Formats: sequence, C-alpha cells, structure tokens
Amino acid sequence: MNDRVNKIVSAAWFERAIIAFILINGVILGMETSPALVNQYGALMHLGNHLILGIFILEAMLKMLAVAPQVQRYFQDGWNVFDFSVIVFSLIPATGDFAMIARLARLLRVVRLISTIPELRLIVSTLVRSIPSMIHVMTLMAVIFYIYAIMGYQLFHEHDPTHWRSLGISLLTLFRVVTLEDWTDVMYTAMEFHYLSWLYFVSFVILGTFVVINLFIAVVINNLDEAKAERLAELQGPVTQKEILKDLRETQKALKRLEARLERTS
Repeated sequence: MNDRVNKIVSAAWFERAIIAFILINGVILGMETSPALVNQYGALMHLGNHLILGIFILEAMLKMLAVAPQVQRYFQDGWNVFDFSVIVFSLIPATGDFAMIARLARLLRVVRLISTIPELRLIVSTLVRSIPSMIHVMTLMAVIFYIYAIMGYQLFHEHDPTHWRSLGISLLTLFRVVTLEDWTDVMYTAMEFHYLSWLYFVSFVILGTFVVINLFIAVVINNLDEAKAERLAELQGPVTQKEILKDLRETQKALKRLEARLERTS
C-alpha cells in the first residue's frame, strides 16, 4: 500500500497536476481583485477555492500515507511543514477578526509553487544558507554607509539641506545613490558647492554598487554551486541491495539470451 501511494506522489504527472492547481488558484485570487468579476462569478470562485483546498489536503494525506506509520518523516522535510502550515492557515474562517489572516493565508497557496518545483526550492535553499555570509557583507556595507553619511553631512548639509540635513537623511540619500536612481542630480547639486565633489559620489558608487553588491552576488553563486553539488550527491546516493539484485537479474537474462543465440548458430 505504501509503495503504491509513494509511486503516485512521486510521479511526474502528480507533481504537474499540483502545479496546475496552484496556478489555477493564483488566477482565481487575481480575479477576486475585480469587483465586476466577483459580482458575476463570485460563487464559482468560492467553490473553486474550496475544491483546490480539498485537493491540497488530499495531497498532504497521500504524502503522509506514503511514509506511514512513520508520519514524523513527513514533517522532517521543511517544505512539507510549509505546505502543511499553508493548509492549516487556509482553514481559518474568512469572517470576523480572522478575515484578513484568512485572505493572506490564501495567498500563501501561490507561494506553494516554490515548494512544488525542485529548481525553485534549490534557489530558496541557497538564499537561506547564504544569510550568514550576507551578514558579514551587510556589516561591511553598513560601515561604508555610516562613514560616507557622516562625511556627506559635514561636506554638504549647509549647501544642500534637502539631502544632507541630518544623519538619517544622509543615509537615505546614500541609499538613493547606491540604487543609481537619479543620483547624478544629487551630485550636480553638490558640485555647485565644490567642483571636486564628484570624487565623493563616484568613489561611493564604486564601493557601494560595484564592489559590495558584487560581493552579495558572489556569496549567492558560491552557495548555489555548493547546493547543486549536495543535490547531485543526494540524487546519486549509495547503491541499494535491491538495485544490485535487479542489475544481476538483468545480466543473467542477457547472458541466457546470448547463450541461446550461440546455440542456434552452432
């Protein structure tokens, strides 16, 4: 029984079906933002939401049945815990004080697309494992921001109080500069005070954008390579006794066919 259920939940068609239902649920949620569509098809949307929730509950039950009686194995996978949490939150009544929570919980069903597609799971896992390394990069960036914010306040707060009147506003201005959003306007205003002010901005753009941001990218790519290597090792895995016996049986059958051909030719 367990083997049959496990084959079903592991089958490609089952995975594609769940992805299709998640996408359909996303379309329904999008349609609910249109009052005209809600007035005309509200009952069908309500029915569709309940049917899809029932399908997700059935999926969770099948996955638990596949590992029964050791149901705790289902919850050892973080993505299964996420899927189960989405189902639990979706069962909150969409009325009263919990109405807003219920609506937001339905949006989590669309996020389930991440847990369903292995490639997306790999990317999210990479981002999570990159957080410790990113903290160090963010610390470096914070130091650079703090130094340049104080420097910018000291240099430009009298000439351009709009962008440099306090430490907090200076930090916001530097954030605008590092995103490269109209940062040249700020630079040209500062250059009215002193023509060498461009050195301050160009040096900050080089440090903040081209160096630190690329460090973030390097950290993510490095962890992505490691995650891919681990995933490949998991997929390969050790050869089981069942696989060895299967290969031996196939080899014996091939030898018998070859022996029969030799007897016919002799």
